Amino acid sequence: MHARAGPEALVYEDAPTPRITTGEALIRVHAAAITPTEFTWNSTFTTFDGKDRLPIVPCFEVSGIVHQVAADVTDLSVGDSVYGLLNFWRDGAAAEYVTARAADMAPKPGSIDHLHAAAVPLSGLTAWQALFDHANLSADDRVLVHGAAGGVGTWAVQLANWRGAHVIGTASKSNHAFLLELGAKEVVDYTSTRFEDKVHDVDVVLDTVGGDTLERSWGILRKGGALVTVAGDAPDEKAARYGVRGVSFLVQPNRDQLKRLAELIDAGTIRPIVEEVFPLTRAREAYERGLRGHNRGKLVLQILPNPSARDPM
Repeated sequence: MHARAGPEALVYEDAPTPRITTGEALIRVHAAAITPTEFTWNSTFTTFDGKDRLPIVPCFEVSGIVHQVAADVTDLSVGDSVYGLLNFWRDGAAAEYVTARAADMAPKPGSIDHLHAAAVPLSGLTAWQALFDHANLSADDRVLVHGAAGGVGTWAVQLANWRGAHVIGTASKSNHAFLLELGAKEVVDYTSTRFEDKVHDVDVVLDTVGGDTLERSWGILRKGGALVTVAGDAPDEKAARYGVRGVSFLVQPNRDQLKRLAELIDAGTIRPIVEEVFPLTRAREAYERGLRGHNRGKLVLQILPNPSARDPM
């Protein structure tokens, strides 16, 4: 993308192979997952200190093979299958090669292909950090997940169920059976029912929707509960008014947490949900599809013609 704009400005073209610096690895990308809203982020178009970095390459979730490592990198080797979340202030993985901080890459789950592994890092880490780092979710807690069938929501439902929580999700009626299969105990059809009329005294709300949904969520928490949002603000004064904790956060790369997610995936406890796969040549279409919303899980770009082989176990 050569200008700050939406998906309509994406172009498919040749670009120089990126060069690694200290602490980095060059990844031969097999698959990359998209975040539909990333063209609204300032970090997509600038460096951390605010300098313009056009032209840019999007996509911050990657699965691929280590092609080269810097001399100081000792924990990755050429040929390793890895996956991870890239730094938001640098070029992404919608390309044949991407540079990444080696410390942010983790061994790819061996039981799934690169297409499904690419669907894990951003959404899986967001759900993990929201539930466990910020909400301190415990077994037997009641948790309401807004947007439960989406990228973050599908992970939150599965992880909360694994932790032993009672999971309630909001989703359209067409996703009810799907979410019950993932581990939700109750599903509220937000198109026909106001969730606050059916859900009360929950320990945790995880909001991935924002707006009016976020505002209506404060009152359904028990005293001392936690509202965690990735789609809006959670002002301290509002949290104090309701006697709860409010957290708004941005997901961070975390190798150790990716390793834990990989263990759970390889054990068959949780699984990534891929709505649709697009070739890299159709990246614009993938982002436009994402912005229409109501996706079940993630949309993934296939970079190599055949990135589907699983690793030997």
